[in-house]
Amino acid sequence: MTIDQSRSMQVGTVALIACLLVACSTGTTHTHKETIVSTNQKAQVAALLKSIETGDTAPVAYINPEKYIQHNLAVGDGLAGFGTVLQALPKGSAKVRTVRVFQDGNFVFAHTDYNFFGPKIGFDIFRFEDGTIVEHWDNLQDAPTTPNPSGHSMIDGQTSAIDLDKTVANKTLVRAFVDDILVNGRMDKLAGYFDGDKYIQHNPQIPDGFSGLGSALQAMAKQGITMKYDRVHRVLGEGNFVLVSSEGSFASRHTSFYDLFRVENGKIAEHWDTIETILPRTEWKNTNGKF
Repeated sequence: MTIDQSRSMQVGTVALIACLLVACSTGTTHTHKETIVSTNQKAQVAALLKSIETGDTAPVAYINPEKYIQHNLAVGDGLAGFGTVLQALPKGSAKVRTVRVFQDGNFVFAHTDYNFFGPKIGFDIFRFEDGTIVEHWDNLQDAPTTPNPSGHSMIDGQTSAIDLDKTVANKTLVRAFVDDILVNGRMDKLAGYFDGDKYIQHNPQIPDGFSGLGSALQAMAKQGITMKYDRVHRVLGEGNFVLVSSEGSFASRHTSFYDLFRVENGKIAEHWDTIETILPRTEWKNTNGKF
């Protein structure tokens, strides 16, 4: 489900009212409270991202100005750095269409179609503390102008999380896949993570199917293009969706990889990603690091 500003603000308002009502009720369980807080924080993230397009200043109140830590290396730290970037945007140029928002504990992660100094696809991670946003990570990639070999964009596909009771198991599965295949290159284990050739791929260069992934990796190798994952920094999940942020290299450049996986019946069924070259330290606008 695509999230626009009006929907985000509506959900946020309803969730806030519901939260106040629940707080006054002695018969509400802790699980219900957690659900309401989660819904509210996801709506807050969607509204904050949409404010880049609309210029609405109200969602800035979701950020703790005393603690906000920025990990986008092209942006200065704190609210001042965020404001400087927004001021540099040509008026009316920004577009924001957040397609997916999920939550794992104090972390909310979003998948967004941007026009932000040009068309981009991005993942954003926000950490909440005591009800406000205190930290932000992201990974942005220029959006392609054409679909991938199987006709998919970088953003389409399923959007709603299910199997919430399987979150831990799905995170374990995806972490093992990234560790086995992408970090350590244990290619003999690759087929075991997929249900035959049933695999939907949203990477701009790779077609669907387990076979398509294998062909693409072989083609890259023949061209001398190397892709190496060195370290997994974070694994976040909600139900059947799991996001992994990793560090490594692509075509000999220091690189940040964000991979979103959809799991179905214990197998990896769908994949979205963004690949971003990490700026050299001399160009960093903050000292917090990419991860």
